[in-house]
Amino acid sequence: METRVLKYFLMVAETNNITEAARRLHLTQPTLSRQIQDLEKEMGVALFDRDRHQLRLNATGILFKQRATTILQLFDHAKQELVSNQNELSGVINLGCVESSVGPWLMKQVEVFQKIHPAVRINLHDGDGDSLKNRLDEGLLDLAILIEPVEAAKYNFLALPIKERWGLIMSKMVPEARLKTIDQATLTKLPLIIGHRSIVQDDLAETVNLKRDDLNVKVTINLPSVSKDLLLTGEYYHLGIEGVFKQFHDQRLTFVPLNPLIVSGHLLVWKKQQVLSNTATAFLQAINNSKFKKNKPSSRL
Repeated sequence: METRVLKYFLMVAETNNITEAARRLHLTQPTLSRQIQDLEKEMGVALFDRDRHQLRLNATGILFKQRATTILQLFDHAKQELVSNQNELSGVINLGCVESSVGPWLMKQVEVFQKIHPAVRINLHDGDGDSLKNRLDEGLLDLAILIEPVEAAKYNFLALPIKERWGLIMSKMVPEARLKTIDQATLTKLPLIIGHRSIVQDDLAETVNLKRDDLNVKVTINLPSVSKDLLLTGEYYHLGIEGVFKQFHDQRLTFVPLNPLIVSGHLLVWKKQQVLSNTATAFLQAINNSKFKKNKPSSRL
């Protein structure tokens, strides 16, 4: 199977119309129809439900679309890595980053790196820790910045100098907004919004000497930005890092740290046994040697 056939399939899946897909692909309609039929014959299943001039993905086609998209992304990634292994440093680094205070620091590192290596392009993907780890595991990211902890058995990591306090983000109108800290007893009584990432939940609960079941979790989220409207009602409290509060840029909200104080670091991670491209390796080394780092990193380079 050629990659162009996968591109044909994805275009038909997008348009639900052979004629329109053929026009966009600069093919004749009979040629594209034959290519789709040959693909279905090769796969041994029908990928579309046909209704006159329209084709709609069936359940099998939806699954195949996900796989085809991943295959093409991996193919493009492989081409980029080959380009980056030439004499002049060039190519693409696929970099993931959580939403936190590390963002501005990371952008400074990208700026400095690209001044030295202007032919390198950075593809930046933001998201929660679990979605970024999935992209790492699938080979769609070279590197990702996550909130600690991470699974040391799966990933190499480099500690970064940006730290985050944990606490509650809340409306300034609620009584708890007048507190200087949030203790364990108060934390267990409040309706919480918390991130999906289970390893962080478990680590946080253990640090404050609580079980996850002791917390009154009402909503779990992947990206914290969606929680702001709930917080403004005064009926919810976001258990998270101070960097999320800073990203809200909303004077109607406030951040109160936990007591005892809990601080988490950021880690730049990559898969074990993964061979990084020359470009990704150079970026990793630049981060490790950066004059912007305040502390000597704990690394596994």
